[in-house]
Amino acid sequence: MSRIDPVRAPYSHEVAARLEAMMPPGVPPILLFRTFARNLPMTEAMGEWGSYELSKRCSLSMRDREIVIARTCARCRCEYEWGVHVVFYAERVGFTPEQVASLAVGAASDPCWSDDRDRVLIEGVDELFETAHIGDELWTRLSGTLTHEQVLDVLLMCGWYHAICFAANGARLDPEVGAPRFVDVV
Repeated sequence: MSRIDPVRAPYSHEVAARLEAMMPPGVPPILLFRTFARNLPMTEAMGEWGSYELSKRCSLSMRDREIVIARTCARCRCEYEWGVHVVFYAERVGFTPEQVASLAVGAASDPCWSDDRDRVLIEGVDELFETAHIGDELWTRLSGTLTHEQVLDVLLMCGWYHAICFAANGARLDPEVGAPRFVDVV
């Protein structure tokens, strides 16, 4: 049961406009955004960065981005946000069922990860999660695989989704209808 009651339709004009800006056309607003709308100034402030993270302006490919997001959410044990990204993006970015499961509970060394780029992204998220740093050896591998622009996007995306996970977990958001749960993939 969610700790913060999300806004519900009918929305005020201001809330409706903000929610519409946060979702793809024709898609109803997700629980997270309806919860954030309880603090509209915060939601508006988050809008520009959040839209950058999921846009073509971000230097990462959609697949790279979704590896970083799904792994960050899984490491934070944020079933809500992990499930949202799996249901919206896993198929679009070509994740296999084994890769979805690995992102939830596995490791970069799992056999489903044959691409060095995928593995180094997972290792980067894991090291940031475990130590809040990137060691020299991993930094060499990351910067040998990604541009500095992309590395910066990985670092900030991991931090951004850490914050999103804290909000979703702290508010105890119920899973979205149709979104997978961790138990569905392990």
